[in-house]
Amino acid sequence: MPVNEVCKCGEDYIVVKALENGVTIIGLTRGKDTKFHHSEKLDKGEIMVAQFTEHTSAIKIRGKAEVLTAHGRITSVD
Repeated sequence: MPVNEVCKCGEDYIVVKALENGVTIIGLTRGKDTKFHHSEKLDKGEIMVAQFTEHTSAIKIRGKAEVLTAHGRITSVD
């Protein structure tokens, strides 16, 4: 990509804070077939900042976590 060209695909970030041990974050691909392409495990209190990119179209979170986005705050429940 040329230096003066702006990429809009990587502007959306989310912050995930684990509220218990073993929270799993899974990145899902774009395209015709959705596939897992990356996963991380967080322990209680750990925070991860994730970004939507040209390869990542969705992020799946398993476990109790607080998620902060540009659209607001969400807390998962059991």
